[in-house]
Amino acid sequence: MSESNTPDIVYTKVDEAPELASASLLPIIERFARAAGITIQTRDISLAGRILSAFPDRVKDDARARDDLAWLGEWVKTPEANVIKLPNISASQPQLDAAIKELQEQGFDLPDYPYDAQSDDEKAIKAAYDKVKGSAVNPVLREGNSDRRAAPAVKKFAQNNPHRMGDWSKDSTTRVATMDGGDFFSNETSATLDRDATAKIVLKTDGGETVLKDGIDYPAGTVVDATYMSADKLDAFLMQEIESTNADGNLFSLHMKATMMKVSDPIIFGHAVRAWLKPVFDKHGEKLDELGVDPNAGLGALLKKVEGHPEIEADIEAIREKRPPMYMVNSDKGITNLHVPSDVIIDASMPALIRDGGKGWGPDNQQHDTTCVIPDSSYAPVYDETIAFFKANGKMNPATAGTVQNIGLMAQKAEEYGSHPFTFEISEPGTVQMILDDGTVLHEHAVEKGDIWRACSAKKAPIEDWVKLAIARQRETGFRSIFWLDENRAHDAELIAYVKPMLEAEGVADKFEIMAPRDATRASLETITKGENTIAITGNVLRDYLTDLFPILELATSAKMLSIVKLMQGGGLFETGAGGSAPKHVQQLVEENHLRWDSLGEFCALAESLKFFADARDNAKARVLGQAVETATQGVLDHDRSPSRKVGEPDNRDSHYWFARYWAEALASQSDDKELLEEFTPIAEQLAKNEQKIVGELAEVQGSGGEIGGYYNPDDAKRDSVMRPSETLNRIIG
Repeated sequence: MSESNTPDIVYTKVDEAPELASASLLPIIERFARAAGITIQTRDISLAGRILSAFPDRVKDDARARDDLAWLGEWVKTPEANVIKLPNISASQPQLDAAIKELQEQGFDLPDYPYDAQSDDEKAIKAAYDKVKGSAVNPVLREGNSDRRAAPAVKKFAQNNPHRMGDWSKDSTTRVATMDGGDFFSNETSATLDRDATAKIVLKTDGGETVLKDGIDYPAGTVVDATYMSADKLDAFLMQEIESTNADGNLFSLHMKATMMKVSDPIIFGHAVRAWLKPVFDKHGEKLDELGVDPNAGLGALLKKVEGHPEIEADIEAIREKRPPMYMVNSDKGITNLHVPSDVIIDASMPALIRDGGKGWGPDNQQHDTTCVIPDSSYAPVYDETIAFFKANGKMNPATAGTVQNIGLMAQKAEEYGSHPFTFEISEPGTVQMILDDGTVLHEHAVEKGDIWRACSAKKAPIEDWVKLAIARQRETGFRSIFWLDENRAHDAELIAYVKPMLEAEGVADKFEIMAPRDATRASLETITKGENTIAITGNVLRDYLTDLFPILELATSAKMLSIVKLMQGGGLFETGAGGSAPKHVQQLVEENHLRWDSLGEFCALAESLKFFADARDNAKARVLGQAVETATQGVLDHDRSPSRKVGEPDNRDSHYWFARYWAEALASQSDDKELLEEFTPIAEQLAKNEQKIVGELAEVQGSGGEIGGYYNPDDAKRDSVMRPSETLNRIIG
């Protein structure tokens, strides 16, 4: 594809299963879009791509050294922007290390990650890599707020074909455990700025003052929060819950998001690893330091570091016997909840456990009641109330359940997504202050060594846009609409001061409710179990959690949701769903040449992107294409053409054949555009005529391994060969 001109639509190059699927699907999209004069280009936001672009002087290939994320960050601020955004890896440290190693083995001249950076060069390298970690992509691209909901065709299919839900028992001992003090929620302070201001963050100690961050610019109207988590209280809480879980007979599980909260959550995860192995660290601390053990990297990395040290290994095994059984990521392979920080992501792990009747998988490969440890109490009540609701009322029936849509505040790094540059593990006791340029101390906290302090913000324009989007969505649907805001939380109180006057000014205050997350959870579950619908209007992290929780309960997955970001400058960003299970998909492809990734999210996003393009550019052909995509998507669902999980059965590539066929047939049968009808009639005929041959060619390759030449940076030719094995289909599509 030519990169010389600005594209009409950007289809992002990403990671893992979604990127493998793109090798099969994108040529189909390009062929159909060309009929409407639409140019589609890719931009690389993959983990490998982000790493390579961070070191342009070391990468000889100009295309790989190009910073596509930065380019996209500027494009989404224009009215012309139209981006189909697939899930990318929000890398934890272990994932970053693995990707660096793979790229080095492929011949790229990349430095190792300098854990103990001393020189200026090492510090610069570390800073470049740290920018790649965590949610490095979403805050850059999301120049608008989120409108996320189940597409009508997807919801209808889920109701007609309800997925299995685990049975709940009133006697279930599954529970949520969270801190009752000393956490981010309880220590939060918040203020709304009445003028443009520049701030700095300092740590004042007996030894003097250290500037942690300087030159932070905030426009007037910005809501600025600061808070901290006490390390001592976190450790006490974790030890208490390990003992309580033992007494309950439950599995022990930790739920957080070390990928998104890339500074704070890996540290909290490390505290959990230390708590689990406390006697081992007490006895062998010096040796573990000498071996380079980093608890933040997880139990898996620790076990590798201590191989060949039988005394430490024996003491670890002795502790395991005294601890409660642990929630397993993969019981067959012995991978526990504490092995890798990025393996357990709360917005996927908690809904899956709830869907299964409150059961988690234990080391015996059986399901058991589970203690769900969520240290920070900001949003733990959402899961606690959900569990209480299902204990009391039994499992939800997807066949009759209504839906929870979401309007999420996330534009311009709103709320916690913007906290990464302002999160610090405190080096010594003292006081952290956020000080404005006129000397005003906006926030102040007394802290101890090891505490985790952080600040974040939400600007006025995104907040107002969020409220307007909520008003428009409620007006369009008439659904029950709830702002999930707690007047007793410092940050939420500042948002409520924006929300109430805007609702009153628009004359719609009676159309909305404002509830704390626990109460809103109960109200939403009561609403959808009656078969009615509701809109959850939330902040950023809660948006992230709820747009997995309710879709997984309603649809069995969050990967099939419509996710529309109405960019504030007039463009559109169309997200395609979650990618949390993608690593297992890649493993299966490599071992069995079967990809079970479902591209339904891509189909839904494509339809919205084409219709948006039609309206923005007055392109009637694009509108016909978009409408035909919706017909094709309905066809994939109605005829059960989605991928199977089992090798030897239809997979992702088969679903793309059927999608292309239904899309061509829809264009061949419409009457709005004669040229499209004439162009796609022979394609539809060829796809139908060659069904048996195409399906046979796709089936023939399954069973043997699929060699793609790399996990984080696959070889293009090998990947395309694996993902486009039908010569007949390739010839027809062109």
